[in-house]
Amino acid sequence: MSESAVRIGLVLPDVMGTYGDNGNALVLKQRLRMRDIDAEVVHITLNDPVPESLDLYTLGGAEDSAQRLATRHLTKYPGLQNAAARGVPVLAICAAIQVLGHWYETSAGERVDGISLFDVTTSPQDVRSIGEVISEPTLDGLTDKLTGFENHRGGTTLGPDAGALAKVVSGIGNGVGDGREGVVQGSVIGTYMHGPLLARNPQLADYLLEKATGSTLAPLELEEVTQLRRERLRRT
Repeated sequence: MSESAVRIGLVLPDVMGTYGDNGNALVLKQRLRMRDIDAEVVHITLNDPVPESLDLYTLGGAEDSAQRLATRHLTKYPGLQNAAARGVPVLAICAAIQVLGHWYETSAGERVDGISLFDVTTSPQDVRSIGEVISEPTLDGLTDKLTGFENHRGGTTLGPDAGALAKVVSGIGNGVGDGREGVVQGSVIGTYMHGPLLARNPQLADYLLEKATGSTLAPLELEEVTQLRRERLRRT
């Protein structure tokens, strides 16, 4: 692997990979390689400290017990927080939003402190949100509708320092009735959309890669990705 390779941190896939969100790191790597840019996925497990020297980080969804493990590990090894403070892009999916927030409540009603990368708090909804989501991005630099599959009971409230990723067109989103989906704070982006998210939303994938590389990337024309997006949008 070249020393100039883009290094993509897959954070705690052993506990935060319940819904196939590990695929986001693979999508990022492949989209770089298709442009002849060397890339490496760095697996960071519970056996590893979290390095702060990577170019981009991804985290996936999980259940309550796994969230606790992740929260303790990220608190003990704050490499992710240090990288985000420097403006390194981070993508957090579903339960990872809750871990990166101030606190979240478990299904049993216990409040667990997060690592406060997001100015958000999360409490259980009365009804679980399950199904396809379509949203209109509100993040500067994104114009294409976002599509994914949500499966969560958490309802996430954004504080004044956090903005939404998108406005819900179809589906539930953050689950607190304000029509917002996801969260953006600094270089950190969170969403409740699985899919894997970046396989279904190539513009967002390239947005993250351009932030990680500091350069404008040549477009990729991939008919199979276009067909996937068309099918998902049509079905929803």
